[in-house]
Amino acid sequence: MSQPLLSVNGLMMRFGGLLAVNNVNLDLHKKEIVSLIGPNGAGKTTVFNCLTGFYKPTGGTIMLRDQHLEGLPGQQIARMGVVRTFQHVRLFREMTVIENLLVAQHQQLKTGLFSGLLKTPAFRRAQEEALDRAATWLDRIGLLQHANRQASNLAYGDQRRLEIVRCMVTQPEILMLDEPAAGLNPKETKELDELIAELRDHHDTTILLIEHDMKLVMGISDRIYVVNQGTPLANGTPEEIRNNPDVIRAYLGEA
Repeated sequence: MSQPLLSVNGLMMRFGGLLAVNNVNLDLHKKEIVSLIGPNGAGKTTVFNCLTGFYKPTGGTIMLRDQHLEGLPGQQIARMGVVRTFQHVRLFREMTVIENLLVAQHQQLKTGLFSGLLKTPAFRRAQEEALDRAATWLDRIGLLQHANRQASNLAYGDQRRLEIVRCMVTQPEILMLDEPAAGLNPKETKELDELIAELRDHHDTTILLIEHDMKLVMGISDRIYVVNQGTPLANGTPEEIRNNPDVIRAYLGEA
């Protein structure tokens, strides 16, 4: 197998006397969909927070190719192409749907303050490209007709998908999704499944997924890592994880 796009080795995160993440290792290869599963409180979101700069790990390394990420601020990690969603939808609720996607692209605009103030041709081109990219993604998820609607007025499932494409307009290499199916009905979950597969297959996006919907996880993942109480328990293909007795006892058997 090729060199990992993202490699995590010996990741540790301690909060005072609590060891929340204990020696977690995982690799992500280009265009993989990898899931991180475990019971509630297993440390999954803490791992995400370490990978995306919300927490500074107590120990271990996080490598994006040959670049260290541990300790870098989240904004810098996002500019390097590693972006995420959250357990609870975090949209700019008072902005319109399309404004959410335009704001997300601000860091990607290759123009400076001077160009913006003078509205130079380069600035206008960059703005037009950002608008086109936003419209293309809204059309893909069926929200183009709601482009000027306030984001908070969207149905919950639409807000979830908007949050994902808000990440995608930044053209990331790695997209981390934290429980994207939470609160979705079966139809919305199927649409989410199709969207995630499309991001991998047609946009070369590598995806790390935290999810409790085991049907979704088993159906879409290339590989799965399992953690329990912050400690690695198992990793392998969906079939290997499905038949692992330790996993069944710790997690799948609780469902």
